[in-house]
Amino acid sequence: MQLRRHILTLPLACATLWALLVVGCTAPPTTSTSPSTRVSPTAASFSPTDIAWIQLMIPMEERAQRLIDLAPARKASPRLVALAAKIEPLLRSDLQSLQRLLRASGVPDTRPHEGHDMPGMVSLTTLKDAASATGTRFDRIFVNALHDHLTHVGMLSNNEQTHGRASAATQLAATLAKASTRQLGWLDDARPAQAAAPDSSVTTQ
Repeated sequence: MQLRRHILTLPLACATLWALLVVGCTAPPTTSTSPSTRVSPTAASFSPTDIAWIQLMIPMEERAQRLIDLAPARKASPRLVALAAKIEPLLRSDLQSLQRLLRASGVPDTRPHEGHDMPGMVSLTTLKDAASATGTRFDRIFVNALHDHLTHVGMLSNNEQTHGRASAATQLAATLAKASTRQLGWLDDARPAQAAAPDSSVTTQ
């Protein structure tokens, strides 16, 4: 019953988080027209929603990268090690794309979520636990955290496609949403039976 409530409320929680991000966590692009700070047409096309999405996705991808990097040394199952090797360059590429978007937006990299543990973000506690775990215990931590991360990446990116304005941002969001669905499938295929995630029935919408 508790799991069912979690599944039903996940989209609502994600929508609430999205609203809070747009209203409270985003520094709007500068609108000064002085020669040194004039906003280019490209930068002006980014809305607060676009910026909120980019500023959240960057630390989410960074945390996921840190988790992925642990797999080989923590004696994860061979299938999860192979999955980590497959996903790692994709994560790195996505992160570079997001960082380019942030620069294009003209918004300084103030890292408003530094040190935060947002929904779907691999928490600092999880990273600490994963770094001290091996074998089956690591597999379970890895599977649960990566599943949660990919689920939220898909949901947040779908929201950006609906509510964002800059075409460069909404196009990248579409790419990340599709990638998260594909990578969830890879995770399901690679998951060891003993590391089945308790929230494995959660899927992106």
